[in-house]
Amino acid sequence: MEFFRIHRTIPFMHYRHVLNAISFVSFIVAVYWIFTHGLALSIEFTGGTQLEVKYPSAANTEQIREDLGQVSKEVLVQTFGTASDVVIRVPTKEGQTSGQVAAEVMKVLQAKTPDVQLKSTEFVGPQVGDELARDGGTALALVVVGIMIYLAFRFEWKFSVAAIIANLHDIVIVVGIFSVMHWEFTLPVLAAVLAVLGYSVNESVIIFDRVREHFRTMRRADSMEVVNSAITATISRTVITHTSTLCMTLSMFFFGGPALHYFSLALTIGILLGVYSSVFVAAAIALYLGVKREDLVKQRKRDEVEEMVP
Repeated sequence: MEFFRIHRTIPFMHYRHVLNAISFVSFIVAVYWIFTHGLALSIEFTGGTQLEVKYPSAANTEQIREDLGQVSKEVLVQTFGTASDVVIRVPTKEGQTSGQVAAEVMKVLQAKTPDVQLKSTEFVGPQVGDELARDGGTALALVVVGIMIYLAFRFEWKFSVAAIIANLHDIVIVVGIFSVMHWEFTLPVLAAVLAVLGYSVNESVIIFDRVREHFRTMRRADSMEVVNSAITATISRTVITHTSTLCMTLSMFFFGGPALHYFSLALTIGILLGVYSSVFVAAAIALYLGVKREDLVKQRKRDEVEEMVP
């Protein structure tokens, strides 16, 4: 399906050196900032006090979150089970026990709604956060290895390396932006980062497939001309797909409330980076590695050709 067709090849690769330099600097800054300043980790990673409370009617989680702002600026409020059951997570506060934090939270809640009931309270230790961080890192590493193996079998090792570098570029810059802006890094944000990885790979595969097709049809063109032609041929599909996806993520961002705010923000940034990196990072690196027709189009052996000749 195409809304429009571009008949003139756009010279994307002529701008690759400048854009790749910008990408490289951005990547280094992101890595530096992550290691020197860290992330604003949520309670799932840092530990804290978790309370389960029950309201007499449907709870307004946004109002609860606003009321508990005086207790902590990093309170997590979610409904579970029914609309009247609410789970509240408060980060560890220096000089206060878990019981004291729970008492302070209930004092604020009962001042607004006297009938609210405390069902349970527990302390979530930081060791849980360490386990989540390890599991997240392991999941990310396994995804990267799996993608590299898949692309190496489907295409060629040069495209595999190019795609992985481009995908790591997206992930590191998304996480780096969260570090620079000091936005809260939660489990949904980690899920969004992993989703961005898969999304970026899909875009790279679409372009690489078209590159392979154009190598077969453009026999006298050099590699740069083939890559430019292939990317130009995917523009209509890219506009349709990514516009639709961005409409969904922006809807979550503007109307999903605080619970989906950073999740949708990470997805939006990642999708935009995925489109950019697939064109100007993955394709450019493939050219730097010297991808050519023989890498993607297998030549038939002479005897096989002779058998086909009557």
